[in-house]
Amino acid sequence: MRLKTSLLKEPKHILYFLNLIKHKELVSCVGWTTADELYSCSDDHQIMKWNLLTSETTRVVKLPDDIYPIDLHWFPRSIGGKKQSHAESFVLTSSDGKFHLISKSGRVEKSVEAHCGAVLAGRWNYEGTALVTVGEDGQVKIWSKSGMLRSTLAQQGTPVYSVAWGSDSEKVLYTSGNHLIIKPLQPNAKVLQWKAHDGLILKTDWNSVNDLILSAGEDCKYKVWDSYGRLLYSSQPHEYPITSVAWAADGELFAVGSFHTLRLCDKTGWSYALEKPNTGSIFNIAWSIDGTQLAGACGNGHVIFAHVVEQRWEWKNFEITLIKRRTMEVHNVVNDAVDLLEFRDRVIKASLNYGHLVVSTSLQCYVFSTKNWNTPLIFDLKEGTVSLILQAERHYLLVDGGGLYLYSYEGRLISSPKFPGMRTDILNAQTVSLSNDTLAVKDKADEKVIYIFEALSGKPLGDGKPLTHKTEIVEIALDQKGLTSERKIAFIDKNRDLYITSVKRFGKEQKIVKIGTMVQTLAWNDTSNILCGIQDTHFTVWYYPNTVYVDKDLLPKTLYEKDASEFSKNPQIVHFVGNQITIRRADGSLIHLNISPYPAILHEYVSSSKWEDAVRLCRFVKDQTMWACLAAMAVASKDMATAEIAYASIGEIDKVQYINSIKDLPSKESRMAHILLFSGNTQEAETLLLQTGLIYQAIQVNISLYNWDRALELAVKHKTHVDTVLAFRQKFLEDFGKKETNKRFLQYAEGLEVDWNKIKAKIEMEIAKERERAAASPAVRA
Repeated sequence: MRLKTSLLKEPKHILYFLNLIKHKELVSCVGWTTADELYSCSDDHQIMKWNLLTSETTRVVKLPDDIYPIDLHWFPRSIGGKKQSHAESFVLTSSDGKFHLISKSGRVEKSVEAHCGAVLAGRWNYEGTALVTVGEDGQVKIWSKSGMLRSTLAQQGTPVYSVAWGSDSEKVLYTSGNHLIIKPLQPNAKVLQWKAHDGLILKTDWNSVNDLILSAGEDCKYKVWDSYGRLLYSSQPHEYPITSVAWAADGELFAVGSFHTLRLCDKTGWSYALEKPNTGSIFNIAWSIDGTQLAGACGNGHVIFAHVVEQRWEWKNFEITLIKRRTMEVHNVVNDAVDLLEFRDRVIKASLNYGHLVVSTSLQCYVFSTKNWNTPLIFDLKEGTVSLILQAERHYLLVDGGGLYLYSYEGRLISSPKFPGMRTDILNAQTVSLSNDTLAVKDKADEKVIYIFEALSGKPLGDGKPLTHKTEIVEIALDQKGLTSERKIAFIDKNRDLYITSVKRFGKEQKIVKIGTMVQTLAWNDTSNILCGIQDTHFTVWYYPNTVYVDKDLLPKTLYEKDASEFSKNPQIVHFVGNQITIRRADGSLIHLNISPYPAILHEYVSSSKWEDAVRLCRFVKDQTMWACLAAMAVASKDMATAEIAYASIGEIDKVQYINSIKDLPSKESRMAHILLFSGNTQEAETLLLQTGLIYQAIQVNISLYNWDRALELAVKHKTHVDTVLAFRQKFLEDFGKKETNKRFLQYAEGLEVDWNKIKAKIEMEIAKERERAAASPAVRA
């Protein structure tokens, strides 16, 4: 991404528009009330209000001369779409050991003696129910929203310079010299502590969306950590100590401030742009609510405003760049055509996929078709601050502070799914996934749970119960193609294991199958159900993940693997469009990989039931992976003729013989049951046989699988073939030289003489009956 900056003039390529206006003294803290209004506090004891729309600056209040402001934090504006009554006030910490609750008009509502020495930082939790303050006395204190002391959470021997809440408001992160400490509010809970820097830590921030931690220190470095204290990124040493760091609300970007330095970084740590404004040290950075601009409190009395522009979106042959806050440039690389898209308001979020560009501004949503850039569909937004846009082929999802909204590309509101305790402010592309018929959302309150909704109605899918895993889930992704009944969801858990399961759940426990380990990132293809991911040191493509439900032993043969060492540490898959995969390395560079186009063509043939074409394609390509995929696809579609050809081509002779034995079975029901057995679905096979009255066949299936207890249970229940089960059991034990110890078998074997001739005659009679039934069934249907 090529970025340029400017102070007063606006060149062709802009990253920030910098606006410097002086306070008389050092500016210590800044905070946004709306996306266009900022308050700043300075050592000249003034609180100033900045209106970016009118470029007006007014003094709100002159504080007493003994109050030197240090930190400012506004009360949360809204939680779950509900406006808070205290949203018009902020907390101001000062050097006199007090914190002050101040209204928007500048009236000091309350001043509270909090610490011995300066109160170095104060932060509201996300619900606005508690305030945490830290001070020079080394204490960390929790207060009610009215300013009553609830508890002293910690007492350190050194000053605590910075503090932040965890996303669930149950944990507090604070500094202690060169250490970071995460302490839960519950007494006796485990405290996490680690050495984070070689020098004093001056600032820290903890993002609620991505759950990542920033730290900045006197060792001139900034670092990114996960919530377990594992280092994800460490910067090179700067010239001067890092005095401020701050996350953008959506967790995609963060800003770093130092002496004459302002840096914009990706969440993984690499730097988009470096500014060298004449500001002195930047002591405090605050992002606007919509994440499009930031403000910095500067040591030389300036307040610096910075607007983020020149974001870039790519899809197939289109490249779109935000060249100004209200202007996008569309470049078609095929014919070199360039279009300019002008917007009435500032662009907040955009997404380009499936032939559509969706743009949200502060007041409206625009939907462009890539076929026609001149006539967008425009509609007004209820809540201006859209935090996430996700697209599927038929519709798209807008996420804002008020909820989840699913729209068609014609602008019609389709549904607005809801679930208990929903917090939309902490959702991102890793925790929400959308397909043509399904929406999946990972729950933040219980991270083992995924809520799955029907897209068109917004109601929970299946039996209404969410999908529950045994450990915490990190990332989720729905496949994009195929029937609703076959929709699959892939997810990575805390242990970095990759699982796949069906989203259709009706009462019975759905099988969740592990298909990968140490998986860092994943993505489904946009046009076929092919999954790719980076696991450990390999880049892996699962050409047909559904193989695990058909023939698990075949899965390794359906994979494409490539050494991933060129991607360096912590790469992320950005796109998987067509047969091209885009991966972003830890240093921010993009790598484009191409995979074989043939598996996608095979998917297309199979979805259209063109089995002859599929076989012809595999014979042309002459690749074992293709034959393995076709074998699994054929078994899944119960086309055993194609399956036989495919298995023979990969040398699975035992499976070819079994398929031949299935063909020789007399009835359709038996054949169907043995296909289910072939896929490992024993319970379904037994149920099918019992429902169609093939009792002996159900018993024989369990005998063949050595499920002796179940075989006897069925024989006793249906009062048939008890002697057959006992005979086979006896033969089994004799072959291994064992004696019967099972009380149930001993009970039924008592006084029973095994007559193999009689048993063989009964079996032949059952087979004959089944043949007669199969022969009669067409006449019955007629």
